[in-house]
Amino acid sequence: MSETLLPETKPAKTVRQVAVMDQCAPAQVRAESPLHHVGLDKLAASHAQPGGVQLREQALLGHLVLRGSQQNRSFMRGCLTVLGVALPTVPLTSCEEGDISVRWLSPDEWLVVLPMDQLFPVEKALRAEIDGHYSVVNVSGGQTILTLSGKHAIDVLKKSTVLDLHPRAFPVGKVAGSVFAKSSALIRRTGEDRWELVVRRSFADYIWLWLQDASREYVLTITK
Repeated sequence: MSETLLPETKPAKTVRQVAVMDQCAPAQVRAESPLHHVGLDKLAASHAQPGGVQLREQALLGHLVLRGSQQNRSFMRGCLTVLGVALPTVPLTSCEEGDISVRWLSPDEWLVVLPMDQLFPVEKALRAEIDGHYSVVNVSGGQTILTLSGKHAIDVLKKSTVLDLHPRAFPVGKVAGSVFAKSSALIRRTGEDRWELVVRRSFADYIWLWLQDASREYVLTITK
């Protein structure tokens, strides 16, 4: 009885194929933000003097959720190359460079916010630059950003969330997700009296109505 030993062969390299679609509407299609029906532009034009709280919707921005291991050098290096800013690795922090801001969500998850016209090129560049196990998801249509500013903005937030907002506990650049009224928000402090709220599209109208009521005693004005 004899046996034939065949040379070992390495398995063929798996070719990764991902369907990446440009989800940005063409110029001839009118895009509407979650608060389009409120007419914030008209409200802003009607306010001559700013009140104690100013509100603005940062409408129609691109939102990408990135997931990957910090130990994956290709992932971390690729994100730095494409975004121009390193992903923040310290919990509950954020960073920004130019029009791009990055919020830490968890040890392996980040939210990247950028202009809509850069969204598809950046997504394609990330996929071309990174190897290994990672995820890039476009969630732009599912959320929006509200900016609260003014000397009484923090007082409105204190009515809305259980977070400790004192500068010692919540300095500029910190970001944290929390209950907001009876909904939720990702809160980021961008200045001494300036805050950003990332809110789900389905709750945008509810939070807008809540902020109107919570700001009543401080005089709420809408800005562009």
